[in-house]
Amino acid sequence: MTSQPLPWEEQLSGLDYPVSKEDLIRRAQENGADTKTLQALRSLPADRFGSPAEVTGALGPLR
Repeated sequence: MTSQPLPWEEQLSGLDYPVSKEDLIRRAQENGADTKTLQALRSLPADRFGSPAEVTGALGPLR
């Protein structure tokens, strides 16, 4: 059984880390992210992320 990617994982695929929060938002917008995903990204507490796992960890409490 394979796990399904989380919505923001699909929207943020292909980024080279580390990335800024602005880069995350821009990539998500380019990939057609919905309003809920964009709001979650905008509300992230950190300004820089070193890996996709850091993004997922930061978004976890916001779900």
